[in-house]
Amino acid sequence: MREEQIEKLRGVVRDCVSKHLYSSAIFFADKVAAVTSDPADIYMQAQALYLGRHYRRAFHLLNASQIVLRDLRFRYLAAKCLEELKEWDQCLLMLGDAKVDEHGNITDTKDYSSMYLDKDGEDREINIISAICFLRGKAYEALENRAQARLWYKAAIKADPLCYEYDKDNVVETKFRELEQEVSNTKILLEKDPFHLKCTLVHLAAAMELGHSNLSNGMQFSQGLPSKQGNKFRWNICSRLDWLWNAYAAQEEGDQAMSAYRTAARLFPGCHLPTLYIGMENMRTHSFKLAEQFFMQAQVVCPSDPLVYNELGVVAYHMKEYKKAVWWFEKTLAHVPSSLSEMWEPTVVNLAHALRKLRRYNEAIIYYEKALALSTRSLSTYAGLAYTYHLQDNFTSAITYYHKALWLKPDDQFCTEMLTLALADECRLGIDPKVETIRTSDLLSSRMRAKITGISSSSNSPLAKKTIDEAPTTTSISSL
Repeated sequence: MREEQIEKLRGVVRDCVSKHLYSSAIFFADKVAAVTSDPADIYMQAQALYLGRHYRRAFHLLNASQIVLRDLRFRYLAAKCLEELKEWDQCLLMLGDAKVDEHGNITDTKDYSSMYLDKDGEDREINIISAICFLRGKAYEALENRAQARLWYKAAIKADPLCYEYDKDNVVETKFRELEQEVSNTKILLEKDPFHLKCTLVHLAAAMELGHSNLSNGMQFSQGLPSKQGNKFRWNICSRLDWLWNAYAAQEEGDQAMSAYRTAARLFPGCHLPTLYIGMENMRTHSFKLAEQFFMQAQVVCPSDPLVYNELGVVAYHMKEYKKAVWWFEKTLAHVPSSLSEMWEPTVVNLAHALRKLRRYNEAIIYYEKALALSTRSLSTYAGLAYTYHLQDNFTSAITYYHKALWLKPDDQFCTEMLTLALADECRLGIDPKVETIRTSDLLSSRMRAKITGISSSSNSPLAKKTIDEAPTTTSISSL
């Protein structure tokens, strides 16, 4: 291929990227890189893959190149891929060893002495060192090492003041410093006048933003207010602190979570949500009978909340009462006030799982397909649908959906093993149709039946970010 033709293809790749036609960009970039093996063309291909959200492929391409550890741009893009994959430890390893002092000065720069692919662009680009420092800060922040994160953010702005990404985070840091000052000032005022309404509201609002709010202090203050004002104040505290209760549960701090739930239940006897959350916490620790009792109490207080019925269905499923589980899940969907949306997709999948357990395979398939209409990126739905087809000896459909599940999570052990088994079953059936096919259910080991890895838990469900005024999280069944 002549040089002018190659250059023309490079222009096509750049044009595709500018028009957001990433699949086309990936196609042509692959052809150019295959012909030239030029590092710049390999980088262009990796960048197209990254923009097309093929992060694993882009990282593999960069990591396989001989230049990745010698060129900062290659290293940075590989680390960005790992950032998107949420592999923070690997991201830091890819960025190399470096140290920073308390003033944001990089003291060990041996990994930053690598060559830079585009020297001509240095005068018109954000300094690559600044971008790397910012990414380091982001990785440390994700790993909850805030001290190191702050130092690397300082290093980023010191390396290049034009790094606006850091400026955005610096604004947040400045806001937190202001909130801390507010808490300090209002605390002094409240020591002189503990029942100053406006000062208390500012104090509690700032403390809540910082995560320092104290439920009992707020409730104690509300007792000194007039009846109507106090009731409104207490309800606002309850509705604003639901995120705090769920934060405890998400971090598996069970004792703190239960303490918050019990306090809320005592202060708000007419609200079913604290009782519901107590049931959820008991279910998380596999105390299913106790969880069921709390869910039934919540159902008595608020018989119109569909989430209560969903949780009762999940408990019944875990206790292997599958008929009861189906009844509860159907009741859940009947109580959804409007047409089904993605937030109720876990309930539809739960119902499909329960129907499959009852060997009502055709009905289960209908609900799995309904779940796919609500969300097309659910591993549990594809895996459950594939497994149901497999149990019907419909190996072709099973193989199709195992492949779709593995496209979402390539390292899923259950789907990988079951796909191998389905392929073997289909080959056996194709070679000799007269040979009686051993039913799939008889071949499945207890280990393979036990679980589909990656089915969403309650904290990852579409309702996880809802406030207490809306529906809280929906629990999804994790076992097959």
